[in-house]
Amino acid sequence: MLSPVVHTVSQVAVYLKDKLESDGLLSRLTVQGEIANLRTVASGHSYFTLREDGSSIRCVMFRGRSGQEYLEDGQEILAGGNFTFYPPSGEANMQVAAVMPVGAGPLALELARLRQQLAVEGLFDPTRKRPIPLFPKVIGVVTSPSGAVWQDIQNVAMRRYPLAELRLSPTSVQGDGASEQIASALRSLNDENVADVIIVARGGGSLEDLWCFNSEAVARAIFASSIPIVSGVGHETDTTIADEVADSRAPTPSAAAELATPDRNQLMADIFGARQQMTSVMVGHVDRLRSSVLFQQQRLQRRAPDVASMRRRVDEYAERATANIRHRHTLTGRDVATLVGKLGALNPADTLRRGYAVVRLSDDGRVLTSPEQASDGAHLDIAVAGGVLSATAGHHPRPTGVDGVPAAAPATPVDSDGANATTPRRRSARRQPGPPPAMKPLL
Repeated sequence: MLSPVVHTVSQVAVYLKDKLESDGLLSRLTVQGEIANLRTVASGHSYFTLREDGSSIRCVMFRGRSGQEYLEDGQEILAGGNFTFYPPSGEANMQVAAVMPVGAGPLALELARLRQQLAVEGLFDPTRKRPIPLFPKVIGVVTSPSGAVWQDIQNVAMRRYPLAELRLSPTSVQGDGASEQIASALRSLNDENVADVIIVARGGGSLEDLWCFNSEAVARAIFASSIPIVSGVGHETDTTIADEVADSRAPTPSAAAELATPDRNQLMADIFGARQQMTSVMVGHVDRLRSSVLFQQQRLQRRAPDVASMRRRVDEYAERATANIRHRHTLTGRDVATLVGKLGALNPADTLRRGYAVVRLSDDGRVLTSPEQASDGAHLDIAVAGGVLSATAGHHPRPTGVDGVPAAAPATPVDSDGANATTPRRRSARRQPGPPPAMKPLL
């Protein structure tokens, strides 16, 4: 009887693919069987059949998967992987992620499969690993509080770097539920966001004892941590998935504590060495500066002026200047005396004292230089050395003596008061004229 609902082939193929890949059993499966029909193509992928007692399963193993070297026709193996449906060929097959020879055990096979899966997702990529801080203030520790590991980490941290604070996030490190507790402890430290680095640690043990550190939950919690993680799980020969995902791996828990803390003895040695080096550098620098200052001081001393010599030269210049001033003063005095003599010779008063006179018209004060300048009867003022005389002009021709000098005047009658009748009367010196502009002898 046909269903009234019609589906396409693609719809059915997609449905089968979803069913197979979402099934919990088929999504993580370990199958034991014998290899048959092995075929490895040029791309490196391997195609084969696992068979047992008349039953077979088609398998594909892509290149680079763990244990591919164990593939051989007739070889009995343990294959770990998941089932899927391949629509182009309409076949359900098993995608093998890891192969182990029979006898290795299912845990080894699961470990190989998970390691291969996480490697493909990039959880082991070395480029994503972060550096461990050099001087952590707070160190988070994920381990059991009752084990010797916690005590060893405290002892190492106290011995190497007591400045760091240890913050324990307690968890089980073995048994059922330990994986989820470890992942929860990691998330708790990340939520607090006070730790600078986290140590995930456990002592040595068998594969079963360390299995919780090989779980996918712990691997993804380490990968998701925003704080750098140091893994110290087991002994040096033990390597877990937690070691491979962590930012740094230590062979033991004590080594993990050493890796997360600086050595204070080494720090003190480095500080002492740096101090010595700095002191040496500073002493050398000061010595160079001192030498430079001394050199500059010597240069200044060589280039400094000779103040004593300059003072002597100043004294010499002062003496020479004083002598020059005195000499110039003497010469100037002589010149002044000469000029005074010359001025005295040209002084009109001295000329008047030698018998000369200045004749002016009384009306306008004009100086007469010729008899024709005064008309008969004009009033005259005659300036002589002793004062000014008043006179009246009159023309009296006189004989001329030798060389044009007038002849001696005839005797002049004398008035009853004893004065010469022709001599002008002396007027009272009512004014004293200034030096005349021109001096000529009276003819």
